[in-house]
Amino acid sequence: MSTVLDKILAVKAEEVAAARRARDLASLRRDAEGTVGDSALRTRDFVGAMRARIAAGQAAVIAEVKKASPSKGVIREHFVPQQIAESYQKGGAACLSVLTDVHFFQGAPAYLEAARAACDLPVLRKDFMIDAYQVYEARAMGADCILLIAAALELSQMRDLEAQAHELGMAVLVEVHNGRELDAGLELRTPLLGVNNRNLHTFEVSLDTTLGLLKHIPDDRLVVTESGILSRDDVTRMRAANVQAFLVGEAFMRAPEPGAALAQLFDMPWPSNAN
Repeated sequence: MSTVLDKILAVKAEEVAAARRARDLASLRRDAEGTVGDSALRTRDFVGAMRARIAAGQAAVIAEVKKASPSKGVIREHFVPQQIAESYQKGGAACLSVLTDVHFFQGAPAYLEAARAACDLPVLRKDFMIDAYQVYEARAMGADCILLIAAALELSQMRDLEAQAHELGMAVLVEVHNGRELDAGLELRTPLLGVNNRNLHTFEVSLDTTLGLLKHIPDDRLVVTESGILSRDDVTRMRAANVQAFLVGEAFMRAPEPGAALAQLFDMPWPSNAN
C-alpha cells in the first residue's frame, strides 16, 4: 500500500527530473561552488551553533519556518519568512529549518533565501533529498545544512549525498525513526542525529520514539528530537533524558509571535522591547 512518504518521493523524483531539464547540473554546480567566496552566502557553522547553546546550558533549538503540512494543511496563513526568522533569532533559536518542498508543504527556495538574509542563524534546507542535484541547489540558495531521511534513502545514497554536502561546506542532519534506520544513520560521519517522533508512513507521533532509541546512540552524536514537542513538560522530559537539541515548528507557527512562543517553551528570555 502506498504511504504518504512514497507519494512524496514519487513527486520529488519528477520535480528533480524537471529541474534537470530546466537547468543543467554543471551550471548549478558553478553557482553552488561560487557561494564559497560570497560573504553573504558563505556557510554558517550549523553544528557549532548548536554545540555552543548546549555548552551554555541552554536547549539548542532548530526553529522551523513552515507554512503547511500534508497532515494539517495550512498552519500559518500570515506567512512572512523574514519576520519569522527575525522573531526566532530574538527568541533564542540556535538554527533555522526552512521547508522548501512546494507540493506537499507549500514551501519554496525563496523562503529559505529570505529567512537566511534576515538573520545570522545557520539554516537547514528541510526537504526530501534524493539526488545530487538537490544538494547543489541547497548550497546555491544559501543552505548551511541538508536533511537526509533514512526512511527515504539507501545507505549508499546517504553516504554519497553526505560527502557531497561536506565538500560544499554544509552540515548534514540524518533523520531516523526506528532501529534499522538508526543503524544506517550511525554509519555516516555527521554528528547530527535527528530522531523523528512522527512516523513518516503513518504520520502518528510519539515522544517514546526518541526515548526508546537513546540507549543505542553513542555519546559522540548530537541527538535532535523532532516533532511532537508541544509543551514545557515535553521539553523537561527530553532534557531529563539528556536530549538537549530540538527541532520544533508547528507549535511556533500557530503563535502570533513565533520567537516569543519559542522563548516561553524553552524558558529563554524574550526582549522587553521586541514587538
